[in-house]
Amino acid sequence: MTQRDTSDFDSEGAPDSEDAFARAADAADDEDSVADDPASPTGESTAELERQLADQQDRYLRLAAEYDNFRKRTMRERGELQARAQGDLVRQFIDALDDLSRFAHVDPSTTDASTIAQGVEMVEKKLLKALGSAGLEIINPVDQTFDPKLHEAVATEPALSPEDDHVVSRVYQQGYVFNGQLLRPARVVVKQWNG
Repeated sequence: MTQRDTSDFDSEGAPDSEDAFARAADAADDEDSVADDPASPTGESTAELERQLADQQDRYLRLAAEYDNFRKRTMRERGELQARAQGDLVRQFIDALDDLSRFAHVDPSTTDASTIAQGVEMVEKKLLKALGSAGLEIINPVDQTFDPKLHEAVATEPALSPEDDHVVSRVYQQGYVFNGQLLRPARVVVKQWNG
């Protein structure tokens, strides 16, 4: 934009003469015609800016489409990975399920109770081994200091010495941690010293 000569104008911004007014109007027309003329430097820059804007809009739309495709692909891959991991875990239980099915269909009149108890113990060991290899840890804190992050006190009993204060005496229900995540706290009885 060009700067106008203001020497022909009074202090209030009005032209001193009609000549000055005509010259100001002509200057404004000249500026408008330069902006409309694509051959002028201002017209070229406007066309260039419009082309750059169109390029940026195209890049934005392509990037948005790529992101949408990435998001959909990631969700699909996450679902497939989860299904595969669950399949691997179930595969580890198949042997224990086979053993359990054998004991479920045993004739109780021909099998003694100790054999059934041994079979159930064997199935429990196989299940715990499979779960342990998947990342499951059992919380069985007998004679350990009470930890509210891993244990839930359901009762207290008197401690015989101050050293036994806040020590777990019995476990009502074991707790479980899976890959560092607490699934269920151990429900325990805690000794309390009343001194």
